[in-house]
Parts: sequence; C-alpha cells; structure tokens
Amino acid sequence: MAYSTFSIPKQVIHGNNALEFLSTLEGKRASIVTGGHSMKRFGFLDEAKTQLEKAGMEVQIIDGVEPDPSITTCKAGGAKMAEFQPDWIIALGGGSPMDAAKVMWVYYEHPGYDFMELVRFNFPPLRTKAKLICIPSTSGTASEITAFSVITDTDNHIKYPLVSPQIVPDVAILDDRIPAKMPPLITAQTGMDVMTHAIEAYVSTAADDYTDPLALHAIQLVFEYLETAVKEPTNMVARQKMHDASTMAGMAFSNCSLGIVHSMAHKIGGEFHLTHGEANALMLPYIIQFNKKATSKYARLEGILGIDNLEHAIWNLNARIGLTKTIQEGTNTVIKENDFLAVLDRMSERAEADACTLTNPRKPSVEDIKNIYKAAYYGKDVNF
Repeated sequence: MAYSTFSIPKQVIHGNNALEFLSTLEGKRASIVTGGHSMKRFGFLDEAKTQLEKAGMEVQIIDGVEPDPSITTCKAGGAKMAEFQPDWIIALGGGSPMDAAKVMWVYYEHPGYDFMELVRFNFPPLRTKAKLICIPSTSGTASEITAFSVITDTDNHIKYPLVSPQIVPDVAILDDRIPAKMPPLITAQTGMDVMTHAIEAYVSTAADDYTDPLALHAIQLVFEYLETAVKEPTNMVARQKMHDASTMAGMAFSNCSLGIVHSMAHKIGGEFHLTHGEANALMLPYIIQFNKKATSKYARLEGILGIDNLEHAIWNLNARIGLTKTIQEGTNTVIKENDFLAVLDRMSERAEADACTLTNPRKPSVEDIKNIYKAAYYGKDVNF
C-alpha cells in the first residue's frame, strides 16, 4: 500500500484581532497582495500594513488582482516582487488574491518559469527568498490552508487547478472580523463552496481517516450555520463557525483532492465567468445523483446527518439562501441556451481532463459530463 501525506500550514492563527500576529514577524520587507477595494474600504489593508510596520518592515502593496486571476497578473506581480525583494508575501482577500499570490511567489523566486510546468504539477522549490501568509476575507475557498491555486488562461478561457505542497502557506490567519463584511449573496456563494469542498473530500477516492473527520464536521457546520450567516450578517457565532468550516474543509480536500463538481465548475466558470461558489452550488446536487451509483459514502453521510436525500437537502438550502437550481437561471449571470450549447462539447472534454476528475468516486466519460451539464442547465434529474 502506498503511503499518504497530510500537509497543512505550520501555523493557523485564528479568532478576533488575529491580524495582530503580523506585528510579531521578523523581516525587512513584506508585499501585500490584494484584490479590489473592499479590504481598503473596510480598513483591513491599512490595519495589515500598520501591523507589519510595527514589526519594522517596509511594505509594498500589489492590488487590483481580478476575480479568476490570470497568468498575466501572476507574472506581473512576481516581477514587482523581484524588484522589491520581500521576505514575506501576505495575501489578503478572497480566493483570487490568495491563489494569485501563490503563483506570484513562484515568479518572484523563479522568473521565467514555464507556466505549463505548473499545470503539470512540476513546481520549483520555494522559500528561498520569502514565506507566504494567507488571510482570507471570505469563508469559502480555503486557499489559506491548501496546496491548490486556480489560475485562468484568459486567451483560451481555461481555468487551471494547480496543486503542489510547495504552495501550502506557511501561516494562515483567520480573523473573524474580515468575513463578517461579506454581503449576503457572497456569503451564500462562498458558503456553498465550503459545502462542495467538504462533500467532495468526504467521497474522494483518496479520502482517509485523517480527512474524513474534518470533511464531515465542515458539512455539519455548513448545514447548521450557513443560512444564519446569510440572513443575519452580524451574527458573529455563525460567521466564526463558517470560517472554521471553510478551513477544515480546506484541510481535508487539500490532502485528498476533489471531484467532478470542481472539474465542471472550473470549466463553466472559465467560459461564462460564473462565480466559482455559485457554479459549485449549481452542479453539486446533480453530481451527487451521478456519483451515488458508485459509492455508499453518501448514504453514510445521510445517516449521520439524519436526512433522507442529500441532493434534495442541498437544493432546499440553496433556495433558502437565494441561489438557483439551474445553470440557465443564474443568480447574477444568465447563460443563454445557444451560448451554452455552443461550448458544451469543449467544456465537457476539458472537464473530463481536469485534475479533480481523478479522485471522483465514479469515473465519468466525456458524454457523461456532457449529459450532467445538460441536466444542470435544464433542471433534470441525473438518472444514468
């Protein structure tokens, strides 16, 4: 039997005012990587900068990381770091700046590195110049804890999931105040990203006795607290529980990978810029129907949760938190039938080849994936 590994950050700093940990770091320079304006608007960017300056560091800000960060953005950020020479890279924000910071780190320490080598999971050794700290602003992607990064080839409309223990952050800082600023829709979308991470990790063919308890508890927390977090944004108990659930789900899937919910969400997101959490929420129930024929773990999960039908429970939760049941409806993005059908073959082929497909409990064909996409678009049960 082949051995397995279990990798997480060396330190997880969590709780109110956890940002204060930045003032204890040792080094001369730090680069903060962030996205749009929310971290600045709510004061967290300035707070992080102040804490780093308390530690005696000069601080560089690399902002403007877009949703679904591109290869170009990552290479440009790495070049800026190469000029500044930071000892610490601090990613502050949602999954996009955290994912981008991981790959900027590669291009800081290894300028000119072939991106397609990263796609093939051939990462160079890191930590020769800097260490990485990730501070999530959402309770969803878990990039602060994982060996994953998702980067978009904007020219070819492909999202690449990159995986390497090299990019597991050195420190994760979970400050409950930060995700409390998320609006309800983003809370819902990122919360269902947590649910998908946890369920896919639980049924992964690489799951084991280390990953199962983390995945299971994360699922229980999402069912118990996500609706409250959406409908009562200032409920700090619900916010904390969802933040913890996100990190625990990340610990699980980072070590046992995911399945075709993510394979298919990556591709439809790359084509139509559907948010990742919403794409996961839409695809998850249909893929549970497909996978149930190959594993008993869904039935075991239903028994633990005390529910009769997992996919129906997820559809009901989606409805209560304002997410739709089909791809064609969309919460923010309406996808026209002609546009969907025009790229269906391409999406299906690329999803079948996605790295996350390898650990799905049922091996799908390209035709299977195509039919699941169609079921999710039209709202039909997956009964094949």
